[in-house]
Amino acid sequence: MAVRVQTEAFDAGRLLSDMTAGRSDAGAVVTFTGVARDATAGAAVTTLELEAYPGFTEPAIEALEAEARAHFTVLDILIVHRHGPIAPGEAIVFVAAVAEHRRAAFQAADFLMDKLKTEAPFWKKESGPDGERWIEPRTPDYEDVERWSPS
Repeated sequence: MAVRVQTEAFDAGRLLSDMTAGRSDAGAVVTFTGVARDATAGAAVTTLELEAYPGFTEPAIEALEAEARAHFTVLDILIVHRHGPIAPGEAIVFVAAVAEHRRAAFQAADFLMDKLKTEAPFWKKESGPDGERWIEPRTPDYEDVERWSPS
């Protein structure tokens, strides 16, 4: 399965090893691992909580994965995204794109991260000593995803 939405922590190195084991068709594998920070906008963060809705979140991310496959010549894609409470330093998301050539792998991974950041149906809340706050994508996130829109 190319898309996993889960509460369990994951090992990015293990995911990469599993994905590339026995492959000889790929010339490039590009990965990205997003990690929870302990502070944003100067405020301490003790927990990042992502809410997802089973049966809704997975198909939305699968559609983004299909969009990446339609735009870039890739051999394989893996997206693992956590939900639930996540502590600073823990991995949130892992994206891997496998292709014959590096450009397609880089572009597919970059595209997917831009789309996940702005379009994936997660509701994000940070908690810290100053209380809780819901967070939304920022203006630069929307500017990043605009790069992929047809002109």
